[in-house]
Amino acid sequence: MASKKKDIKQITLGDNNFAMELFGKGGDNLKRFEKKLGVDIDSRGTALTIQGEKGKVALAERLILELYGMVETGFTLTAPDVDYAIRMVVTDQKVRLKDVFMDTVALSYRKRSITPKSIAQKDYLDAIRSHDIVFGVGPAGTGKTYLAMAAAVAALTEKEVDRIILVRPAVEAGEKLGFLPGDMMAKVDPYLRPLYDALHDMMDIERVEQLIERGTIEVAPLAFMRGRTLNDSFVIMDEAQNTTREQMKMFLTRLGFSSKAVITGDITQIDLPLARSSGLVEAQKILTGIEGISFVNFTDADVVRHPLVQKIIKAFEKADKNKKVISD
Repeated sequence: MASKKKDIKQITLGDNNFAMELFGKGGDNLKRFEKKLGVDIDSRGTALTIQGEKGKVALAERLILELYGMVETGFTLTAPDVDYAIRMVVTDQKVRLKDVFMDTVALSYRKRSITPKSIAQKDYLDAIRSHDIVFGVGPAGTGKTYLAMAAAVAALTEKEVDRIILVRPAVEAGEKLGFLPGDMMAKVDPYLRPLYDALHDMMDIERVEQLIERGTIEVAPLAFMRGRTLNDSFVIMDEAQNTTREQMKMFLTRLGFSSKAVITGDITQIDLPLARSSGLVEAQKILTGIEGISFVNFTDADVVRHPLVQKIIKAFEKADKNKKVISD
């Protein structure tokens, strides 16, 4: 078997400070390139020598030059960003990292930019901007709800909508609302907490509370949407896999003029009784291909949480496939 062709590339970066930021503390980012791309990188000042298989060397050179160009423009590069960048370029060699990483959705009150971290996340944001109804479907940790919330906050800030409405079905594995203490809002509050968490990460808590008191932001269980018409609103429904077909139809037909809806869910985490079909699954079958509606599918490659989350998702997917093969 013929050995793969080896190559050597030399790069000299222009500014020492920017180069050090790209290299990371103690050269950690360069080590990430070496480990994940299978190349050897030697650095002397701002000069780099990359050695390895020709294709991998070319990939490393491209990544380094693109990321360095972003750092020059003021982009703050983190270690996870390096991992995301490698993952993107390996998946799609035509992708321009600047187009993804520099697409700022909103600025959090902590002065932190919120940007996509994968090709699917970029596609998702583009779909939200260009469609009135968008479905984000995929595993936990892929940023579906978080980015939708960022887009909603940006739309409210820019006065594109008058209010944000956050909705969630109050259905979880093995629990019934009637057995929980308190009035109805106290019963559903635990189900809505993830939406509050995302909101509080982008806006000051006091500001959020003021907007909720005024009705500018509304957080409610799905059942509260029946009979309403939602005009001039940015509506997000989270955990949509736990809606029934009837509930999904009810929710989608609430949308009024100058409104936008984003529906998120993970069809591998359906907590409905076995006899009930998921409204999210049904929506994919019925609504795909309708103009004005977009479906964006996420995979484990889009996970932006702890690195182990991606491995956990892959392990469960593998186990589910093996189980299906055995049952068939």
